[in-house]
Amino acid sequence: MGDTVHPVADQTRGRILIDGGQTGTRLRIETSAGAEERELGPIRTDRPVVEQIGAAVHDVVSAMPDEQAPGAGWTLAAGITGLTPQAARPSALLASVGDLGVDSIVLAHDSVTAYLAANGDAHGVVTAVGTGVVTLGVGGAGVCRVDGWGYLFGDAGSAYWMGRAGIDAALRAFDGRGEETVLQDLAAEVFGPLPALYMVVQGDPARVSMVAGFARKVDEAARSGDAVAQRIVDEAAGELAHSAVTALGRSGHRPGETARISWTGTVMGANARLRERFAALVSDRAPGVDVAAPYGQPLDGVRRLVELDPDHPLSVEVYRSRR
Repeated sequence: MGDTVHPVADQTRGRILIDGGQTGTRLRIETSAGAEERELGPIRTDRPVVEQIGAAVHDVVSAMPDEQAPGAGWTLAAGITGLTPQAARPSALLASVGDLGVDSIVLAHDSVTAYLAANGDAHGVVTAVGTGVVTLGVGGAGVCRVDGWGYLFGDAGSAYWMGRAGIDAALRAFDGRGEETVLQDLAAEVFGPLPALYMVVQGDPARVSMVAGFARKVDEAARSGDAVAQRIVDEAAGELAHSAVTALGRSGHRPGETARISWTGTVMGANARLRERFAALVSDRAPGVDVAAPYGQPLDGVRRLVELDPDHPLSVEVYRSRR
């Protein structure tokens, strides 16, 4: 048994595919008979991520009928938020789920699986926007990751970033320091009386997802015509576009070359203003680049991870272990 970043032939009898994010986790079980998906809890990036994946798989399998449970020859593949090279440890995950019949592990940061879901094998960029955000560029110079520094230091343009900006605008309006906005009333609806808002949020263990969830209210306010909310969405699009164009250049793209820029995540999918503003800004700054909707969903990218060509630039970002 050993860890490697080099792909190996996939001869699996079944697959457990996991897209692990800070807001929630999706799991897909694939067999020759078909596929089944399940919703699981979020991945906490302040805790070891591999152990959380192992525990989630055990919980799901223990509830399955014996005839549907994994057996010898299964592969577990996952794209996980917060997965650093030091945290990957695929052999440790294999050891924790080996009793379930899994004998092959394939792991990558969720930006890698987001890229594969959005762009397939093409060179270009993906911006994966959820509670946090990370942008990945793939080109002739290799792989370039931009942002993804977490809610304390980065994640510019993410749901958390927009939610926090919306709460800030609400509190400024409440104080009389800022422009009047419907966000003030929306914040009170969600969090209760504004004088106690900061205590309510700070005291909640789920405060990051709580703040990120307010991005939906910012989008709602922007669609209703609220100028403050519209500026927040536009500024988020500007941050995301800046990261995308930066990743495009740093990964080796040259003017005139073919490249594809796309996105993943419900934030971009649900927020038309954010998506359209992002596309317009990228097209202005990188003329000729194809800015288009993703080919598939994140779990589709996890499946592509298993089958990734060993010569693809992203192959060095994949961590594997097998018996």
